[in-house]
Amino acid sequence: MNEAASVAVSPGHASATSAVHHKLNKSPGKIGMAIFGLVLIGGLGYAVSQLANDLSGTHLASAWPYALLGLALLIALGFEFVNGFHDTANAVATVIYTHSLEPHIAVVWSGMWNLIGVLTSSGAVAYTILTLLPVELVLQVGKGAGFAMVFSLLLAAIIWNLSTWWLGLPASSSHTLIGSIIGVGVANQLMSPKTGTSGVDWAQAANVFKVLLISPVVGFVCAALLLLLLKVLVKKPELYESPKGDTPPPFWIRSLLVLTCTGVSFGHGSNDGQKGMGLIMLILIGTVPTAYALNHAIGYNQVQDFAAVSQQAANVLSSYVSPDAIMGDARTDLTDYIRTKEFTPNTMLAARQLALEIQHEVVAYHTLASIPANQQQNVRNDMYVESEALRLMAKSGTPKFSSPENAVLANYKKHLDLSTKFIPPWVKVAVALALGLGTMVGWKRIVITVGEKIGKDHLTYAQGASAEIVAAVTIIAADQFKMPVSTTHVLSSGVAGTMLANGSGLQFSTIRNIALAWVFTLPVAALLAAGIFWGLRQFI
Repeated sequence: MNEAASVAVSPGHASATSAVHHKLNKSPGKIGMAIFGLVLIGGLGYAVSQLANDLSGTHLASAWPYALLGLALLIALGFEFVNGFHDTANAVATVIYTHSLEPHIAVVWSGMWNLIGVLTSSGAVAYTILTLLPVELVLQVGKGAGFAMVFSLLLAAIIWNLSTWWLGLPASSSHTLIGSIIGVGVANQLMSPKTGTSGVDWAQAANVFKVLLISPVVGFVCAALLLLLLKVLVKKPELYESPKGDTPPPFWIRSLLVLTCTGVSFGHGSNDGQKGMGLIMLILIGTVPTAYALNHAIGYNQVQDFAAVSQQAANVLSSYVSPDAIMGDARTDLTDYIRTKEFTPNTMLAARQLALEIQHEVVAYHTLASIPANQQQNVRNDMYVESEALRLMAKSGTPKFSSPENAVLANYKKHLDLSTKFIPPWVKVAVALALGLGTMVGWKRIVITVGEKIGKDHLTYAQGASAEIVAAVTIIAADQFKMPVSTTHVLSSGVAGTMLANGSGLQFSTIRNIALAWVFTLPVAALLAAGIFWGLRQFI
């Protein structure tokens, strides 16, 4: 990284960055720190009280599950903490280097909008990530293999993120986590070659790869085109200037840059914040399934609606059951289908049978909260397998359902997911606080790389706005499509695109290092996770 800093830059760039460094070295204001401290204490108090309330109805035989829960939550929130000072820092680089906001104000502002983004997120991205995991490990999340999986994912991601942060490289937490998932999946398959255990859902992984591959290209090209379009449409010379000393830009430009920073921060919270949520939910389901295996907010009226929808789905599935199908264990047959992707005559019979079994289990107890503690995990696993099987059928087009039948099954899957794929509000608050705290602690390294070491000239106001507009739109759009995307890749490539379009020149040593981090993130994270998973499986 020192090589990047040694590349020749313009005198104006050096003068402007020295003004930024003066601000970066200032201590945060006492009032801001006090406000953040109060928010942190209040949020922690809320999260801890809600967790304690949820656990109050559980009766565990020993203190070990509670200790395991505490350790797992600490590591999961540690991942989000690292994500905070690794990824969120990208959002504030442009407003800091254009003097639109003071550094510590920018960090607090970004943290607040990350919090809002996390709290308003749907949780869909969280569960998209989980579909990459081997189905056996998800179903056994409360056992040794399941815990080894979760700990391996988190520890590998934290190690690689800390390494790239230390070098000041804008690497992607999303990319890292997906690499870790691949490592665990492959290790799981290699460790049990004779039992038919599953590895990675490569079809689903391919969809995620496409998004991770395309998003930096989108950031680079679209940010460059947007800058060129602004030059044609907006004839305001001050918009295309670099900061002079530490003087803030005109009010309207400053407002624009603060708005774009807000959009990126909100998008990062709503998308990246969800990745930790999904793993935290696996931890909660594995340690205290009585409280978290099923959505206890599903009451009597909703259960009755679920029963009616289940019957409609069972009727649709019945018409596709082959006379050659042989009755077996429904969940086992569907698990095999999810693992192998091979549709057999028994698959449809199993899907119909499991739909009826789930309907019977749920209706018998009137509400999901009333299902006995020793059955909560089983009911959840039945719902999870049924939902995943329906997702694969819809994706593969086998069998060929009519449009009305697809609508019935989609509605049934929606009801299944509502019962199992939920995020308690306190989990969102805890993740948001971890992201915010991480941003407050370690933001400077990545900010300096994005602000100084990508281009040879200092960022102009139009460049900062173009890069952040593209990043915000891309991230929020990906969130709507339930796909994970990298804030780091989109924004840093957007800055590079505007530098090229502006004729400012690029520091190719930095671009090379960022590209190498992008290339090596997947295999290194996979190897780390696989090694940790193998080691933990020797003891757990």
